[in-house]
Amino acid sequence: MKISVPALTIDIFIHTLGSLSAILEKGAGLAAQKKFDSAILVGSRLAPDMLPLSKQVQIACDTAKKGAARLAGVDAPAFDDNEKTIDELRTRIARTIDYLKTLPASAFDGAEDRDIKVPAGERTLEFKGLSYLQRWVLPNLFFHVTTAYNILRHNGVEIGKRDYLGSL
Repeated sequence: MKISVPALTIDIFIHTLGSLSAILEKGAGLAAQKKFDSAILVGSRLAPDMLPLSKQVQIACDTAKKGAARLAGVDAPAFDDNEKTIDELRTRIARTIDYLKTLPASAFDGAEDRDIKVPAGERTLEFKGLSYLQRWVLPNLFFHVTTAYNILRHNGVEIGKRDYLGSL
């Protein structure tokens, strides 16, 4: 069986973002149960110098949509980073998943060898497609989803490894 770039991108991204949406829903449930504003969770951080939950979700979505778009050789849609509630973050995830579903498998033909340029502050990182996916996109996606998970778990949301992994 040949492993395809869409299987390593679109399928993984959609599954992972779906799990992120589900754990955010559990966060909203905890806030409702304990009668506190879920915006407290949205602004929560693991440490003062780390980004809040909202930014972790935004970056996870951007990593998936921009990563897939670059590998497919197209431009990704821009989303404003203005989410203030868990529902708004879940909507952003849904919009990202909807976008990912529009990319046809044929767009990834030759993606392994495609030249990818990623702006990174004052410099530009350059990759071949496979290296970009292996060393940049997947690690970044999992880092930000894991950090979002940890923020929620640290704040008392009852989630575990099964929630992170999603339906298997």
